[in-house]
This record gives sequence, structure tokens and C-alpha cells, in this order.
Amino acid sequence: MTTRTKILVRGTVQGVGFRPYVYSLAKRGGLLGQVLNNESGVLIDLEGDHEAIDHFVSELKRTPPALSNIESVLRQDGVGDVPFEDFHILPSKSNGSAQLPVAADTAVCDDCIRELFDLADRRYKYPFINCTNCGPRFTIVESVPYDRERTTMSEFKMCAACRAEYEDPLDRRFHAEPIACESCGPRIFLSEPPAVAGGFGGSGNELSIADRRLQQPATAGGSDLVGVARRLLRNGKIVAIKSLGGYHLACDATNAGAVTRLRQRKVREDKPFAMMAGSVEVIEKYCEASDTEKELLTSRERPIVLLAKRPLAGLPEAIAPGVPTFGFMLPYTPLHHLLLEGCDTPLVMTSGNISDEPIAYKDPDATEKLSRIADYFLTNDRRINIRMDDSIVRISQSKIQNPKSKIVIRRSRGYAPAPIHTSITFDRQILACGAELKNTFCMTRDRHAFVSHHIGDLENLETLRSFTEGIDHFKSVFDLEPKVIAYDLHPEYLSTKYAHSCEGIETKIGVQHHHAHIASCMVDNDVEGEVIGVAMDGLGFGTDGRLWGGEFFVADFDHAERIAHLDYVPMPGGVKAIHEPWRMAAVYLQKTFGDEFVDLDLDFNNDLDKSGWKTMRSMIATKTNCPETSSMGRLFDAVSAILCLRSAVNYEGQAAIALENIAASDVSGSYHFDVDGKGTIKTEPVIRKLVEELLSGGSPAAISSRFHLGVAELITTVAADARDKRNLNRVALSGGVFQNMFLLEAASSRLAEQGFEVLTHSRVPTNDGGISLGQAAVANAYIRSGRI
Repeated sequence: MTTRTKILVRGTVQGVGFRPYVYSLAKRGGLLGQVLNNESGVLIDLEGDHEAIDHFVSELKRTPPALSNIESVLRQDGVGDVPFEDFHILPSKSNGSAQLPVAADTAVCDDCIRELFDLADRRYKYPFINCTNCGPRFTIVESVPYDRERTTMSEFKMCAACRAEYEDPLDRRFHAEPIACESCGPRIFLSEPPAVAGGFGGSGNELSIADRRLQQPATAGGSDLVGVARRLLRNGKIVAIKSLGGYHLACDATNAGAVTRLRQRKVREDKPFAMMAGSVEVIEKYCEASDTEKELLTSRERPIVLLAKRPLAGLPEAIAPGVPTFGFMLPYTPLHHLLLEGCDTPLVMTSGNISDEPIAYKDPDATEKLSRIADYFLTNDRRINIRMDDSIVRISQSKIQNPKSKIVIRRSRGYAPAPIHTSITFDRQILACGAELKNTFCMTRDRHAFVSHHIGDLENLETLRSFTEGIDHFKSVFDLEPKVIAYDLHPEYLSTKYAHSCEGIETKIGVQHHHAHIASCMVDNDVEGEVIGVAMDGLGFGTDGRLWGGEFFVADFDHAERIAHLDYVPMPGGVKAIHEPWRMAAVYLQKTFGDEFVDLDLDFNNDLDKSGWKTMRSMIATKTNCPETSSMGRLFDAVSAILCLRSAVNYEGQAAIALENIAASDVSGSYHFDVDGKGTIKTEPVIRKLVEELLSGGSPAAISSRFHLGVAELITTVAADARDKRNLNRVALSGGVFQNMFLLEAASSRLAEQGFEVLTHSRVPTNDGGISLGQAAVANAYIRSGRI
């Protein structure tokens, strides 16, 4: 029986080879009709045997293209009366509205890699090879529907050969919008940086006369230029390389001198560098990698994966000083594969920026800023429309979490802007502005939360500009016009000030920082209703005007009742106490032992700045520039400093990381926190016990372990009390402190042993990168409950 059916497929279905897939599926089933992209998704009009159409729909759902993500398939039978004569792919239609996600940038696929190194292929060693299954997407799109004329590839006119592939429904490059070849596509260029004050340009001796001819744009493919760049890297030079979402700074990871120079020029004292290797086998020379970690490394997202260092790994300590992991990724662009072809050693591949600024992605900006760091530039003329940093993930060994146990530390390239599908419906479009550190923003529509790529720390004008540009781009690409804006309560955050400055949005909702953390974890796990929330981080502005960070709640999206927290202590010097953990150590020692702590026979006291402490003691007594905090992050800093691990830090969390790194895994016992009847958690017993153990010759490794286990026991104890009183059994763990794998796994295990359902993060970061998602959920609940 012949019938007519219209099908609308929604989700990530444009720019992923969906139309040619539909074409082939219809042809195999003997169906007539047409398919096109529109502002809502992919619209399919079918005519043919009813059973054949049923089979078509079944296969569509069962085996969609690899890069697609189908959210819904809406079918309407008996629509249309003009008969079809064949099956056609029609041009995209748009009414100016965009109701669908744009695919994330994807690593170059195996088929394209085979062609890249095939001497007989016309794209042999072409650095911009791609197809419908791979390549740039979000970083080049300017508007939707996703068609070439709405991307930065519109600046390149297709040659006849590429046009033929692009228009052939049976070709792998049918409507591959970034399609290009050496004859018509982007080109690479190799150059020395212009002379700048304080620059580190090449000496003029590295490039031969022949090499200098290769710098000219006449060489479109650029395989020879790649060879020159490889030689420069082998010779210890630093090369700025234009990639998918911005510039990298690269050097030979085995060359200690080059690594040190890069660190000095970039003014990056200790924070680890990421590396890129040509294969998993190369990575395994330096790191342990489980099967799950290998799956992450080779996934189409190609994130940086944090892996345990092998003993005597043989790489310079300056790559990742003082930490037990290396951050490795595999090549994700054709250019990366060419640079690492046959190479059995890795490259440092760190973000191309100067300290505290976002990754450079516009060529003039990169030239201006990176010329003071790079000896050479390997760039290209394909314009990047939106910057995108590399994502960072790691695997937790906890058996309590989901089988994959993926922990997202930075959600960016490969993952963003794929929406977070939620169990809640957002009744109004919301813009959530996120926090100050590790900022992301979030926009909502229906059951979609569009969490942005990693923006960075909103501490300067350049990063704020990246934040506002990103918001404008999301509004344009996804046709979003938020009617509600959510923000952090901290009055000095630039994201908060931005929210207050948005005159076009009348409804503005402040969301407490740690409530947003718990809500984020709930959305991440598709959980509604009340939970026991544990939010631990460096700091967040509390409803009492103090700086929270060691908090326990009974919470849902609409409310958060604080049931316990670390006792308040002063932060002498405010922000200085974050950069100088010895200040917090002195505060906790004084709180426990009084002013006489300076007489204890501690190595900490031997190094204590007595004059500085005298000034601080006066500040504390007069409450001058000493904001009070209940932060667990600051307590971790204090313990690290008491053990003489870090008295000062060069990046956020460095002291706590040092404390985690020395924790012994084979130690029994834990320190005990006291909790009074009001839910105030007393730290004195813990500090007293660890100092006693230190004075009696206890090892810092054992002390660190018992401290971590003490925090895990505290979490379990408070949760058990809340369960008894509130009849709740779900515990949500969120906040930057839970990036600590030792603590996360210990707390999760103990909670599970007590029969709790443990909720942790897997889709968005547990750190402040997940805050915006929680803000959006809380704001939505406030509106629904009538509080706003």
C-alpha cells in the first residue's frame, strides 16, 4: 500500500552527513521524496510502500550517522498529494529562526587520514582534508542552517573537483561544508614573527633560502612547510601553530631547554603543559593508560586526558612540575598528523596565550601577543569565527560512579556546544552568567541547556570580551533571546556586573554559588527533588555576606537549606591568603593552639615570617581586611602549608594538589572533625592531631592520607545525620575540591557503603565550569514557584 509521510528529525542533525544518509536509506528502500535542512532540523518527505516507510523510520533511529544525536523523530502520515518521481536532496530553508544544535568540532576521521597519507590521492598531505564525518564545525559557523555560505569557508570558492564531490549524494563529502583541496582551499604559511619589543623571533639562520621561498602562499598544500616546521621543532624552536579553535604554542617535549624557554616566555611558573603524541603507543612510553583512558584518547572529541606518569618517564620535569600526571592528547587535525608523522616523541602543545588571557584565535591578535613567545608561526588563512580551547578529562577509579567514570575538568572543543539534555523543562529562555573562575555561561530553551565552551578566569578585559562575544555568538547561532538572566551573588564578579548591566532583560535572579553547584550536579544526573548537597570549593559568596566553601545542604532546585558548614576563620589579606597558603596555616594553628603555636617545634615555624605574622595577627584582632570564610579549599591549603609543601602558589589549587599527590594509599585511620548542635564543623581536633603526629615524627604522606580520609568521614557522618532527620538518601558532591580524586573516591566509597546513592559530575565540570548550568536550573525553579 502506497502512502505519504512527513518526518521531522530534531537534534544534532546538520553538518553530520544526515541528508546523504537519508538519501541512501530511501534509495535502498525504493522510496521517493525529498530531504532538506530547515531551522528546526531535517525535514523528510517520503512516498512509497507503508512497510518500507516503517522500516526506513526504524533504521533511521537505530543506525543514524556517527556524529548525529537524534532527540526526536516526529512522523505525520497522509500529508501531501503531489506525487514524486525520484528522491532528491533540496537546498536548506530558513525563516530566520534556529531551533537546533550545531555540531561540535570533530577530530579528523580514519578515512580522511588514509587519504592524507595516500600518494595516489589528490588530497595527499593536504592539511585541511575533511568530510561529512569530521572536521571543523562550531568554530567556523556564523549562522544556521549549517551551510557553507554561513561559515568562514564561504571565503573559498570550490574547484570543479570539490564541487562534484559536494553535489554527489553518494560521495562521502556530499554537502561537507568545509570541503577543500590544494587547488581551492585554505593554505598554510610559515614565517618568523615581526620584530617587536622584547620579541624572540628567529635569528634568520634557521630558514634556508629554499625554506624562505616556501613561506610564500604559492604552496597551497604546504607539506614542505610542515617538514620545515618539524625541523625547527626538533632544533628546539618554539612554534605558534594555528589550529581549530585558536593557536597553540609548541615545542619538542623531550628538549628541556625548549620547555624551560617556553615556560619563561609565557610567564607560566608551574602549571602543567599539555602534550600531543602521534599515537597511543608513544603516550604509553611515558604514562600508564587503561582501556577506558585509551578510549577517551582515541574518541572523536580528542580531549586532553590526564594520565599517571610512569616512573622515570624521561621527560623534563618542567613539563608538569610537582604533579603525578601528564596531560596528553592525540592529533585531531590533519596538520597535527602531518607534524607528528612517524615521530616517536611528543610535542608540548599548550594554549597560545599570554598569562591569564584567553587563547588567541584572530591572526593579528596572535601575531601581536605571541611574537613575544614564539620563534616561528605556522598559520593558515582559514578564519576562526569563535575561539575554542582543548577539553580536559580524567578517569576516576571509583567503582561507585558510572562505568566509564569520566570526570570533565574543562568542557570545550569536541564537547561544546552540544546541549545538555535535561529532565527539566525551561519555561523561559535564560542566560546564566556563571562564576568568575573557569567561567562558562549557559543559555536554555525547552529541555536544552547550551553550556558554553570554557571561557577562562574573568579577571581582565580580554577574557571579559571573550565572554561577551561568546554570548552574542550563541544568541545568533541558536536564535536565543533570553528573557531572564541569572548571576552569582558576589558583587565584584565581572559576570555579575555584566548581568546587572544588561538593560534589555528585566528579570534578573541572583543564585547563591553553592546552591548552583548542587543544582548543577542534579541536572548532570537528571535528578529532581531534594538531595543532601555537599559543596566544597575555594570560595563562594554566601547569603550572610561571608565567603563559603565547606557547605552541607538539604536542597532542590528551588531552595537550599544550609545544615552544616566549616567554622569560620579569617582570611588575612583577602586574596593574598589564596596566593600565600602559609597565611591560612598560621590562622588555623592560632585557632587551635593560640598565639603559642609559634613555639611549636615545627618546620613551618622555622620558615614563618615572624614580622609578617605579627602584622597579620593585628589585622585579625582588628578585623582589618580579613574576610571570614568557611572554605574547605582554604583548609586544604593550610594543611599543605603546615606540612611545608606549598607556602605560596603560582596557580589555583596548587597547594591542595601537592597535598593530594603525597597521600599514601595504604594508611589506615583518619582524623576526626567535631560537629556541634548547630551544624558548625570544628577543625581544631584535626589540626591538633596532625600537628601531634608531625611532632612525633609522622610522615607527611600518612598525615595527608588521614586528613583526606577525615574529610571523607565527615561527609559521610553529616550525610547520615541528615538522612536520619530528613529521610533523604541521595548525596550530591560538587565543587572544585572534588577534583581531588583521592577525596572523591574515598567519599564516594564510604557513602555507598552506608547505602547512599552518590551523585557526581560527568557531563559538566564539578568546578566552577559547571556553575552556569546550576544557575539556570535554580532560576527556572524560582520562576516556576512564583518566587520571582
